Amino acid sequence: MSDLDEAYQLDYFDEAGFRRQECAECGDMFWSRADRDTCGEPPCAEYGFIDNPGFDEEFTLSEMREEFLSFFEARDHTRIDPYPVAANRWRDDVLLTQASIYDFQPLVTSGTTPPPANPLCISQPCIRMQDIDNVGKTGRHTMAFEMMAHHAFNAKEDIEDPEEYAYEGEVYWKEETVAYCVDLFEELGADVDELTLIEDPWVGGGNAGPAFEVIYEGAELATLVFMSLEQDPDGEYEMKDGNRYSEMDTYVVDTGYGLERWTWVSQGTPTVYEAVYPDMIQFLKDNAGVELTDEEEAIVHDAAKLAGRMDIDEAEDIEAERDTIADHVGVSVEELRDLTGPLEDIYAIADHCRTLAYMLGDGIVPSNVGTGYLARMVLRRTKRLVDGVGVDAPLDELVDMQAERLDYENRDTIRDIVRTEVEKYRETLDRGGRRVRQLADEYAETGEPIPTDELVELYDSHGIQPDMVEEIAEERGVAVDVPDDFYSVVADRHGGETAATDETGVPYADRLTELPDTDRLYYEDQQRTEFEAVVLEVFDRDDGKFDVVLDQTMFYPEGGGQPPDHGTLSTDDVTAEVEDVQRHDGVVLHTCDTDPGKGEFVRGQIDATRRKRLMQHHTATHIVVHSARQVLGEHVRQAGAQKGVDSSRIDVRHYESVTREQVKEIERYANDLVQDNVPVTQQWPDRNEAEEKHGFDLYQGGIPAGEQIRLIQVADDIQACGGTHVARTGDIGSIKLLGTERIQDGVIRLTFAAGDAAVEATQRTEDALYEAADVLDVAPEEVPDTAARFFDEWKARGKEIEDLKEQLAEARASGGADTEEVDVDGTTAVVQRIDADMDELRAQANALVEKGQIAVLGSGRDGAQFVVAVPDGVDVDAGEVVGELAGRVGGGGGGPSDFAQGGGPDGDALDDALDDAAEILQSVANV
Repeated sequence: MSDLDEAYQLDYFDEAGFRRQECAECGDMFWSRADRDTCGEPPCAEYGFIDNPGFDEEFTLSEMREEFLSFFEARDHTRIDPYPVAANRWRDDVLLTQASIYDFQPLVTSGTTPPPANPLCISQPCIRMQDIDNVGKTGRHTMAFEMMAHHAFNAKEDIEDPEEYAYEGEVYWKEETVAYCVDLFEELGADVDELTLIEDPWVGGGNAGPAFEVIYEGAELATLVFMSLEQDPDGEYEMKDGNRYSEMDTYVVDTGYGLERWTWVSQGTPTVYEAVYPDMIQFLKDNAGVELTDEEEAIVHDAAKLAGRMDIDEAEDIEAERDTIADHVGVSVEELRDLTGPLEDIYAIADHCRTLAYMLGDGIVPSNVGTGYLARMVLRRTKRLVDGVGVDAPLDELVDMQAERLDYENRDTIRDIVRTEVEKYRETLDRGGRRVRQLADEYAETGEPIPTDELVELYDSHGIQPDMVEEIAEERGVAVDVPDDFYSVVADRHGGETAATDETGVPYADRLTELPDTDRLYYEDQQRTEFEAVVLEVFDRDDGKFDVVLDQTMFYPEGGGQPPDHGTLSTDDVTAEVEDVQRHDGVVLHTCDTDPGKGEFVRGQIDATRRKRLMQHHTATHIVVHSARQVLGEHVRQAGAQKGVDSSRIDVRHYESVTREQVKEIERYANDLVQDNVPVTQQWPDRNEAEEKHGFDLYQGGIPAGEQIRLIQVADDIQACGGTHVARTGDIGSIKLLGTERIQDGVIRLTFAAGDAAVEATQRTEDALYEAADVLDVAPEEVPDTAARFFDEWKARGKEIEDLKEQLAEARASGGADTEEVDVDGTTAVVQRIDADMDELRAQANALVEKGQIAVLGSGRDGAQFVVAVPDGVDVDAGEVVGELAGRVGGGGGGPSDFAQGGGPDGDALDDALDDAAEILQSVANV
């Protein structure tokens, strides 16, 4: 890492008396005013502030947050409001907010858009799923935390085109950043001689830069990152991830100060959890009956000072570290585990409930994908911990305790979601427990432990926690391979940090960069369907079509779930049919069946009927989502959409099925908006102003780039949208919800039609109703009652038929034609041909087994079919018998040892096969 050594040589260090030193334990380089042997961070050192608070005053979370933000406001930083914990609300490359810099990536850090202020300070709620396995054990890790931060966004002044970036010049850089940090410690009364700044280059998301980890009394309280490098295969710097990097034109001060740890150090409590969740920790202890004697309290207290060694990311062997701590405090490792285990679970419950409050409060709905999967994972792990430690309070009540502390207004919805998820989890456990027992039996035969990949699959498919697998496996003498970071592995499997992206392109993308952006006329007048343009370029495609680039266009390119316009481009000599329209980096491509000629002047004509229907459906999509939120709750957010000419669909995040009454209410609300005939307006505000005013619900249909974004307003609904829309809601005509469907857990699809398509859909439904009425020979309004009556009669007749089949089976079981009885080791076997369907064969076989007899039945109704059934305690394998019989008729079959079926195509060989049944039974019984 010598490439960056020079980056750490600051004038401030010389002026303030800091010296560069090497840790005798880990070898890291660090800066400190005092002569030190170690870097000061566990496991190289112990926590030094427990029972000896590190600042002049003790602070609560809110007090410490205000101290930090006020400190930087007094130094010309603008305080901004925190963003949601669901980072995919404003960016599409990650799922959860894991650091304050996430708020400004990638658009601000790249210089594409300006920051909301420069410099700024913030206290940003974050969730780091990769810390889930450390929570409770190390004394310092919280999965949910607030990252206090100050940021400055700089751009080099000597670049060729300063206007290329949304900000310019330097606000401040490394010297000022380190000085601010030390000054904050001094202002709070810290002993600056106890500070160490460890050199630790930072890499992440394609960027990198020098960084300092700031350690005080054993706790890492801040990280100062100087983001100045971008990944480049020919770059000057090789970083710790093995990639090369070069300097960027922009460079960003990216700091992070952990609010919880600063609060902890100010109070000097044994763990961060007592400082952050004091009331909840005490409630959980009392509820679970966790009581320690004074002597036990002292042991736990001493162990807490060394708990930093239990970091799964740093320790090679967690149990070895626990053993070391036990030796240090003078108890056996078993006794230490008995004392700290329940407390570790209680700490984790408090933290996980805060995590759930953040996630559900910010509108994340549990599901089996993305952020919803991560929320479900945390919820199920929390429920398992609650049950295991003996807390009998409902989980929704525990989560609500944290939601109340965080001042969420949607607490009723949060509790409802938790209750719903707990019930789903119970049902999942009932099903999954059987699979665990089966898996344990399989591995008991091999003598191998159940591997990690099986555990992850059990968790993914059934929600089974690894400790439950261990319990069941132990009953069967099977070991289980549970990694210390199990939940981190699961989170990573489901995008714990990143979200999947879809990158597509065209073969001639490099030539497109040479063309100017297409002037998009459809934003100027969405009702206009004719225009004139010049052909700038024509690309000959491999499929016999042509991609035509114009200087301007009224054709809407596919985007935001809206299909493209169709129409024609005409010259005096040629009329080209436009079959598709796509946009690539500002250039609009019109796919045509004919080449209109480069340089030609063309007249464009949009298919007006198609455009009108698409506009009606797109505006209706906004109205339906808005209406769904009014009926189902404010947590409802778009999860996908597809507009069409005849119908459209909108997928929304919701934790329950949608009832028929709710569908009708959504439809009524939507059509009220249509009848109000309110204007549908568009505006192009500054991005930061729009986000500050309307929040991130703007981005229901995707996240646009640019300093200005296009907003569409329909009554109270405001969304960022690039599609085409009607002028007033009355232009839609009407909206008809055609149906709802749960397409995955936590996502409901609403299908609807608008305008003429709504009328056509209603007519199709009426046609079906009238056809049914004609078939039933009743009036249309009598169809439901008549159909219900016919269905009840059909079920009753079906039951009668089944009863008759059973009676017939019993009669046949008493003997008759084509029946042979064979003695098999003292048990009577009945061999019988019955030319009936498989239902009758099974009924007959069950009747014989109930009499204690072996059933060997054959039917010639469809080729040759066999059913073999064996009573309990009889040593004959039904699967083997069926296999032998089916082989004689050119087929196969099998099944469990007590009941099997099979057959083959050769019906003529059926009788011969049944003649051999006695011999087959004797041979199988003698094996």
